[in-house]
Amino acid sequence: MAAAFDRAGFQSVDVHMSDIIAGRIRLGDFKGMAACGGFSYGDVLGAGEGWANSILFNPRAREEFGAFFQRKDTFALGVCNGCQMMSNLHEIIPGAQNWAHFSRNQSEQFEARFVMVEVQKSSSIFFDGMAGSRMPVVVSHGEGYADFANEKKLKAAQKLVTLRYVDNYGNVTETYPLNPNGSPQGITGLTTLDGRFSIMMPHPERVFRAVQNSWYPGNWNENGAWLRMFQNARKWVG
Repeated sequence: MAAAFDRAGFQSVDVHMSDIIAGRIRLGDFKGMAACGGFSYGDVLGAGEGWANSILFNPRAREEFGAFFQRKDTFALGVCNGCQMMSNLHEIIPGAQNWAHFSRNQSEQFEARFVMVEVQKSSSIFFDGMAGSRMPVVVSHGEGYADFANEKKLKAAQKLVTLRYVDNYGNVTETYPLNPNGSPQGITGLTTLDGRFSIMMPHPERVFRAVQNSWYPGNWNENGAWLRMFQNARKWVG
């Protein structure tokens, strides 16, 4: 993740939750934040929920994250475990009230492989100019099912959708294994109303270089297609 942002022109800093809780690092010093994958707490407390609770139930951490999300000059990306964590922070993220809660894959097993997704038209700063793109990307999760709880919330979330799983014909799919977790309408990425905060289950940081792809066009050199979303964030910062 740090390498992808670095390639796009950012200066990446590795920040641990202990740094924030102890007050060694302030989120007020940053423009952007990326919550990475990595099975926080071994997912034994639920995917990303232990991580989220370490923020919601710690006064200093909650204040730091709350203030970061309230600013108008910040952006954030949550991927896989980071996606699950940020979805559990929806109460302190403006415009995220209709995000899904991510639960156990309907396949009842861990899914790790390439899948195909299509970028949807949305307000996300990460996917500016990318709508309609169909690209292979890595998934690696056991709890990626986007649970919207009810049809009303699912309908309200439609304008927030950034990514959907598609089949080899480009059609949105709920069919396994093309959709690895069974998420409704193939939904696997969401953003906020203003597009500054986005979450997704697939791992774009694992395929931002051409050589990280299982196959790529012969005219590609160093960069893969997914680097574009990191470059979009850099362009938004200015």
